[in-house]
Amino acid sequence: MIPVRGTLTPQKPLDTLTWLRVGGPADWLFQPADEDDLCAFLRQLAPDIAVFPMGVGSNLIVRDGGIRAVVIRLGRGFNAIDAGDTITAGAAALDAHVARKAADAGRDLTFLRTIPGSIGGAVRMNAGCYGTYVADHLIDVTAIDRAGQRHVLGADTLDLRYRQSDIPDGMVITQARFHAPKADPADLHARMTEQLARRDATQPTKDRSAGSTFRNPAGFSSTGRADDTHDLKAWKVIEDAGLRGARMGGAQMSPKHPNFLINTGTASAAELEGLGEEVRKRVLQARGISLHWEIMRVGDSLPDMELPPVELASGAVKTE
Repeated sequence: MIPVRGTLTPQKPLDTLTWLRVGGPADWLFQPADEDDLCAFLRQLAPDIAVFPMGVGSNLIVRDGGIRAVVIRLGRGFNAIDAGDTITAGAAALDAHVARKAADAGRDLTFLRTIPGSIGGAVRMNAGCYGTYVADHLIDVTAIDRAGQRHVLGADTLDLRYRQSDIPDGMVITQARFHAPKADPADLHARMTEQLARRDATQPTKDRSAGSTFRNPAGFSSTGRADDTHDLKAWKVIEDAGLRGARMGGAQMSPKHPNFLINTGTASAAELEGLGEEVRKRVLQARGISLHWEIMRVGDSLPDMELPPVELASGAVKTE
């Protein structure tokens, strides 16, 4: 046992910690009190033990067999937000909270308002919407490596690209700094209100989902402009393959937005991932397009799990 000031829990079920509410246990779940606690723990942890940094579980499927690693989940010691000439946010700060605090200070990070999850995950995936990405604003990140050493990594060293970065596996982001242009706070809040209304009208925000399931084949996010095209959007190719509303057990491609994979209440991780893989297969058959997962899938599957067949929604086009 390594002495910690935070919480170290063996065999911790992860289903309640993911937005999709699925997943088996982690060998250990470590919730450090602060950065010093995290550094000290990693320095003492045997180097052959794997670690997996986990945010708020907004973009994650943990498989039913769980994770053979120490899962590190950052909490209150890592959610501070300082909005000045630059915006400094702890990795556990929610994207929406950062956008609001920045707007209060007359700084424009409004693109973060409708992105689910926390800042650490947003940096790792170069999150973005409406044509703006983390890469457009990021100055640097503070991160802790597997040996417990602190690093400050400039944005130009991370190779931030569409839904990807080159942050090393096992490195835990603890803080990020952003530059943001000045703007009128009232205008920024009004813009975010409009963005939320648009999101709620088009996305299943009341359902258990993990945000967008697949990256857009076009290689960029929706711009939100009137001239935006949809031919190579993930939702469009899924719909064209007749898969809006398709189900596998308790998993479903949302009838409201077919690029949202939702847990209707009884789904296993295997059903969610299985439906996603079936969507990938059928889109490839129908359009010749290979969809790439945006949701991260981690952990072990349970052996010999038999998946139910895919059910198409009433009126959907059968593509097989």
